[in-house]
Amino acid sequence: MKAIETVIIRGGGDLASGIAYKLYKAGYRVVILEIDKPLTVRRTVAFSEAVYEGQVEVEGIKGVLAKDLKDIYSILDKGHIPVYIDGKGDIIDKIKPLAVVDAIIAKKNLGTHKGMAPITIGVGPGFEAGIDVDLVIESNRGPNLGRVIFNGRAQENTGLPAPVMGYAEERVLRAPTSGIVKAFHRIGDLIKKGETICQVGDEKLVANFDGILRGMIKEGLMVEKGLKIGDIDPRCRRELAFTISDKARAIGDGVLKALEYIRLQREA
Repeated sequence: MKAIETVIIRGGGDLASGIAYKLYKAGYRVVILEIDKPLTVRRTVAFSEAVYEGQVEVEGIKGVLAKDLKDIYSILDKGHIPVYIDGKGDIIDKIKPLAVVDAIIAKKNLGTHKGMAPITIGVGPGFEAGIDVDLVIESNRGPNLGRVIFNGRAQENTGLPAPVMGYAEERVLRAPTSGIVKAFHRIGDLIKKGETICQVGDEKLVANFDGILRGMIKEGLMVEKGLKIGDIDPRCRRELAFTISDKARAIGDGVLKALEYIRLQREA
C-alpha cells in the first residue's frame, strides 16, 4: 500500500536531502524545516538551497520555499517538497505529521523529543533511542552506516572525513579565519593544486591537490574560523558534485527502514 502520510525532516543539508529523497520515492509527503541562513556545503544536492534560491531540484525532485502553512500544503499538493524556515519546529504541531526526523547533524540534540510526533527518529550523535527519540540512525561511515539503533546512541563524531584516494582531512576546506566568504569557483569546477578557491575575510584558501569542487558554502555568509566551508574530491569526476552521496543514500535507507518498522509494529 502506498504511504500518503507526512514526514517532517528537521534540516535540509545533503544528508537530510538524501533522506528526503528516499522518503519521497517511497510515497511519503515530505516537509523540510530549515534555518534562515543554512550553512550547507554540498548545495547542489541539498533542499536547503531553496532558502536562498526560492526553489531547487535534487535528482529530479523539486524543493520549493514555503512562506506559510497554506503555502506548505499547496506545494505538497503539487507533488513537491516544501522547505520552510522554522529552526525551532514551531509549525510541527500545526501539521501533525506521522513522523519527525532530526537530520540537522548538529552532533547534539537541538530540541527534538518524542512528544513532537507519533514517530521520532534521530540521525547521528546526540540522541538516545527510546529516551529522546524512538529510534536512532548511525551516521558514521563504516559497516554500521545507516544501521537502525533500537537502544542506545550512535557513535560519537570522529571529526575525521572518510579518505578518498588517500586524501582525508585535506579534502575538507575550513575557514582560515572568521569573516565573509568570497568564492572564486563554482561547485563542479576543476581546481588545480595551488589555485585560490575562495577567500574568507582577508585570507585566501588554496587547493592542496587537483580535484573537483564538490561543495562550497553560500558566498556572502559570515563564518567562524575553522568552520567547514567546502569540499574537494580528488577523483575529478564532475558528476559527483551533482549526485546524492552513497552516505546520504545509506542513511536515507536506514530512516525509511526505521519508519516502516515502527509502523508495522504499531499496526500489528
